[in-house]
Amino acid sequence: PAPGKMGPPLAGVIGRKAGTLPGYAYGSAMKGSKLVWDAATLDTYLKAPAKSVPGTKMLVGAPDSEQRAALVQYLGTMKN
Repeated sequence: PAPGKMGPPLAGVIGRKAGTLPGYAYGSAMKGSKLVWDAATLDTYLKAPAKSVPGTKMLVGAPDSEQRAALVQYLGTMKN
């Protein structure tokens, strides 16, 4: 997939180290986060991005746990 303008492509995000997909200009906070995306880290990040990764470019979280669970489940189905 082509790099995104608003964020990196999310296909294959599960299992990927945060801030490493070529072609997207990640901020230093994400590149230095040492996160590897799995269901738990995605849920925590999506709930409150700036709390999970202070200095992240993503400003808006998804506080509803059911919506986050659905999103994480969907992301798990996306392959490169």
